[in-house]
Amino acid sequence: MLRGLVRFLALPKPAVRCKSNLDYSRFPALQESDIEETFTRGSGPGGQAVNKTSNCVFLRHLPTNITVKCHTHRLASKNRVEARKLLLEKLDVHLNGEHSIAAQVKAQEQRKSTEQRRRQEKLQEMKKSWQDRERTDGGTKSTDKELL
Repeated sequence: MLRGLVRFLALPKPAVRCKSNLDYSRFPALQESDIEETFTRGSGPGGQAVNKTSNCVFLRHLPTNITVKCHTHRLASKNRVEARKLLLEKLDVHLNGEHSIAAQVKAQEQRKSTEQRRRQEKLQEMKKSWQDRERTDGGTKSTDKELL
């Protein structure tokens, strides 16, 4: 059981594989005094069990007035953690703009996509030139065989 759990925890997350290339120096720190937290009733699929419990977390960052509402889990404690993560991401994008972590990840994916496209085009060009060479060389070889 532990072996499978260790393997599961050791795998990198797909969205943040190149974590070492990201600049976290500008990532904001969240202070509890800057946050207003309220719990509201949930909504959506799940019926009475979801609608009667107050496990939906609503966070407001007071200095910037950025708000986050999180109701992804059934437990309020998990929603609190998730809401803080979302608030940090929104705050990072608001404060840092193109230097935010999300923008850095997007730029890395764009560079990776461009490089992959360039390699694919280069491979196709090499394949096409090889096929052209084989057609011209192959035609002369077949006529040489016919003469013998």
